Amino acid sequence: MVRKAKPTDVPAIARLVNVYAAKGDLLPLTPQELSDRIDEFQVFEQEGQIAGVCSVFVYGPDLAEIRSLAVWPECEGKGIGRALTEACIAATKARPVRRVFALTYKPGFFERLGFRVVDRLTLPEKVWKDCRRCSKWDYCDETAVVLEL
Repeated sequence: MVRKAKPTDVPAIARLVNVYAAKGDLLPLTPQELSDRIDEFQVFEQEGQIAGVCSVFVYGPDLAEIRSLAVWPECEGKGIGRALTEACIAATKARPVRRVFALTYKPGFFERLGFRVVDRLTLPEKVWKDCRRCSKWDYCDETAVVLEL
């Protein structure tokens, strides 16, 4: 079941996101950062446990970003990532957002949802907000994908 995240979900979200951050797949998030941004998050709850998480950050009327998409490895391949991504896209449609993007190591996943690959430098909002503090700044190996709403 996909639902909005609650403040009580912060420890579980932090554990999941930071497992992938330790591998270099996601940016790390502190519990305080998560608490401050809890309204941006959707979680997939299965048998009382969080199996996956995803957030959407709105830059403005033109642009939003799918961020922090993570699913526990034992839960992969069950449609959880897709359900979370679709919930975040639906949340952006309630606003006057025209494009949704993501930086990813799995562009095929997003392409199956209608995203198209673009040059990450076409997303200066992201580059200056997050990329400049990333350890991979000089050698980014993620693929930028965009969905026109």
